[in-house]
Amino acid sequence: MVEKVNLNRKIAAENRKARFEYAVSDVYEAGIALAGTEIKSLRAGKATIGDSYAAERNGELFLVNAYIPEYLQANQFNHETKRPRKLLLHKRQVNKLIGAVQREGMTIVPLKIYFNDQGRAKVEIALAKGKNAADKRETSKKRDWDREKSRIMRDKG
Repeated sequence: MVEKVNLNRKIAAENRKARFEYAVSDVYEAGIALAGTEIKSLRAGKATIGDSYAAERNGELFLVNAYIPEYLQANQFNHETKRPRKLLLHKRQVNKLIGAVQREGMTIVPLKIYFNDQGRAKVEIALAKGKNAADKRETSKKRDWDREKSRIMRDKG
């Protein structure tokens, strides 16, 4: 579980639709196995994870459909842009996530890719359940009301 929030970390990619599309329950921090050119592309901040998800293969979790563009200066040694990338978690965490997906029909969605204090690329993944249309409308109403409430409070001083 992610307990501490570090505000000075560099975010390489963020899935802003995830909290609207899914009801997020548990959030985990996972390492990600990347090639050298992928790291350089991530540092440029051009990656997208809006359509990606985590899937299980042979008892391991992989980030599927995440787009990390080619690094232009790499020439022939470039990486494939949408290849599955292995997520690095403890075995107990992997088993818990796989069990929740199989038993409860939940989904593992990435929320953001960022660099920690040591400069390592990390993925914040969440165990989530898809929202239906009514839940999405409720989320939208709540967000609008919070925005309106903050405007009123700010105007009153």
